[in-house]
Amino acid sequence: MNKLFYTAIFASTIIASSCTNDNNTKGDGTAQQTDTLPPVETGKANTNYKPAFEGQTRINGVKTTTPYESRVITNKLKSPWGIAVLPDGRFLITEKEGVFRLVTNDGTVSEAITGLPKVDPNGQGGLLGITLDPDYASNKTIYWTYSEPVSGGNHTAVAKGRLADDEKSVVDVRVIYRTTPTYDGKLHYGGRLIFDKTGHLIVTSGERSDLATRPLAQDLKSTLGKLIRITKEGQPAADNPFAGKADALPEIYSYGHRNPQGIAFHPETGDLWESEFGPRGGDELNRVEAGKNYGWPTITYGIEYGGAEIGNPPIQAQDGLEQPVYYWDPVLSPAGMTFYTADAIPEWKNNLFIGGLSSTHIARLVIKDNKVVGEERLLAKEGERFRDVVQGKNGELLAVTDGGKLYSIGKK
Repeated sequence: MNKLFYTAIFASTIIASSCTNDNNTKGDGTAQQTDTLPPVETGKANTNYKPAFEGQTRINGVKTTTPYESRVITNKLKSPWGIAVLPDGRFLITEKEGVFRLVTNDGTVSEAITGLPKVDPNGQGGLLGITLDPDYASNKTIYWTYSEPVSGGNHTAVAKGRLADDEKSVVDVRVIYRTTPTYDGKLHYGGRLIFDKTGHLIVTSGERSDLATRPLAQDLKSTLGKLIRITKEGQPAADNPFAGKADALPEIYSYGHRNPQGIAFHPETGDLWESEFGPRGGDELNRVEAGKNYGWPTITYGIEYGGAEIGNPPIQAQDGLEQPVYYWDPVLSPAGMTFYTADAIPEWKNNLFIGGLSSTHIARLVIKDNKVVGEERLLAKEGERFRDVVQGKNGELLAVTDGGKLYSIGKK
């Protein structure tokens, strides 16, 4: 929901190089986190823009008290982008240049699984997100996104296929959906996808970055800068917010997004959460509601990479445009994300974990009443660009990096 734009910025001047343990413990021995730690972000912001409400950025820090550890399962992947956890606990991973790999928990990496359509791997393109059919155990069906090269440029496409019995190829491959319009560029494809509880696919689509395409995030006749919701066959879901309206594409679920690469459902509320890249500053975390406008490029908490302001005059709030639940400046560069649902580390329950690219850490966010109330940085010393984060079968987090590593993070 929109929030009033206040002029008072949330104080964040406490300088701290890292969080320290300042949590209390209940009588039963479980960790109870307090909000006495300083914000984890101590760097200078790119702008002097004021948040719309207290706690919208640079929230107080938290620190995990349960002992945990990370290990590198393998470092032999090539630009991995997405992870799906198979029913038997193995990991099916997309590589940017256009193949799948199967990885076991002991680090064995399969030969390239072939049979996928050709991708355009230039820039931010390539083979992108992946998810399994809800009935994968019986039908072996996989869905994925990729940048599809065609005459005149490329676009984000959604395909489906079945993992062959020998697990060496994908068969019965069909492209079920393509974003529009096609554009000759190499940036901002979005590319995450997830099934909702009704069995429909929600797919993230970027606005392709350039000044020429940026306004299409507000255009309901284009699917750039949108979340789209489709059936397993690629048709618009019948109950989408713009179904039956002549001035909008029926597959659109929400709009006004820049480059969304994170999407997850809250395990208790069922709400849809999404993260997206801002420009220079202004990376966002949104709680997405059907039919709502999330503002890009009309409102933003960031500036152009060259330093110029966005908009004339630049504004950060406008009636009818949704405020982010949280934003980062400097940027997190938020990629794949997941809510933690396991019992292995109780204090992580229902927390949101987001892979950070340029920030080179995994962000842990504590969420209460639809607000971020605490933030922690995990694996910051690794110096890796974390591209996707999912939860494994044994209560561990799994993360892939642009440098080719697959991490497991779990209780010590």
